[in-house]
Amino acid sequence: MKIRLVHLFSIFLLTGSLPIRAQQRLTLQQALQNAKSNNSFLKAAYTQIGVAESDVVTAGLRPNPSLNNQSLQLLRPSSLPANPDWYNGRNRQIWWQLTKPFQLAGQREARLELANKNVSAAQKTFEETERNLFADVAAKWLELWRAQKQLNLIDLAIANVDSLAEINRLRFKNQVITQTELFRTELLAKQYALERKTAGLEVANKQKELGYLLGIPGSISIDTADQFALTNPAGIDSLLAQSLQNRSDIAGTRALLDASVSNIRLQKALSYPQPELGVIWNPQNKVPYLGIYATIDLPVFNRNQGEIKKSYVLKEQAAKQVSDLEQRIRTEISTAWDSYQLQKKNAESFRGVLSQSQTILDNVRYSYLKGGTTIIDFLEAQRSWLETQQQYHEALGMYRQSYIKLLFATGIINQLAQ
Repeated sequence: MKIRLVHLFSIFLLTGSLPIRAQQRLTLQQALQNAKSNNSFLKAAYTQIGVAESDVVTAGLRPNPSLNNQSLQLLRPSSLPANPDWYNGRNRQIWWQLTKPFQLAGQREARLELANKNVSAAQKTFEETERNLFADVAAKWLELWRAQKQLNLIDLAIANVDSLAEINRLRFKNQVITQTELFRTELLAKQYALERKTAGLEVANKQKELGYLLGIPGSISIDTADQFALTNPAGIDSLLAQSLQNRSDIAGTRALLDASVSNIRLQKALSYPQPELGVIWNPQNKVPYLGIYATIDLPVFNRNQGEIKKSYVLKEQAAKQVSDLEQRIRTEISTAWDSYQLQKKNAESFRGVLSQSQTILDNVRYSYLKGGTTIIDFLEAQRSWLETQQQYHEALGMYRQSYIKLLFATGIINQLAQ
């Protein structure tokens, strides 16, 4: 018993050396929050909102006035006045013209409305980018959870077999067991040691991959005791209604539909010509003239017919996308909900089997040490225990994965990162 305790303590130190490198063990929610704050791809995507907001500034600007100058110099000597200087004002005509275009039919207001609708669409698009990133982060967090659980199981198996190997060395020395029994025990211990190296490398790699998504340099550690998947979600009808209203992709598509309606209004407004009005100051040979300037396009051929038609097509396209996306959301949530319910039952059904496998291993180990059974029975019980533990954690991982998919399908995963 003392030898087993020593080995358990050494294994505890060994398994504890990995998470000690990180200052904090991140829950799933904390991982999502870190990704929201630090992920470089997300920061780059956020700049698109600034681009859309700059278009609002552009849409609100009014056309600049135009200043035009024309100067004409008299060159024929016979037409010059008596004894004039060539640069005398009587030999020149000067034209100063100041004009400004005017936007009619609410063109400026329509541009502003469209630009603001595009800002809203850009914000929803960014939220959809967040939703997809959070799904990647959650999947990577779960991969690390599975790898860490596998490492912990192997550590427990090593602790059991190593302590037995120490006991069997003493028993072999005292000629209680055969050399074959000792070799069988040591061989299993060596196999577990090799598996631990592979499992340890898998954990280290997953830590680095998750750290990259979170924008945290180096490897990180997660809280494997996080019970995020034990929170019971609302019923499927409530989830569906909430998703159809708030999920970022459907909200973004509806924002594009609203923008397409504003675009129709803008394109119709642009079919009206923009008049340009102004004043003219025209001194001719020192004789001042003052006049007005007005010009307007005559909408005979070009009345913006093509852009107006395109705007209606874009509206129909956006409306079709909204309809298709609503149907897709219903399908995704239905399948995610069914999968979640199934995996939850599977994980719960394993708990009884888990307890039985542990009891069997303890009984067989005790019986073997007392000489009541063979080493083959113990090794078989040990392998069966490890397989049952692994199957249980795989079922638990599938359960958590189905819950993450449900969070993603409903869009609640964005709320979890707040």
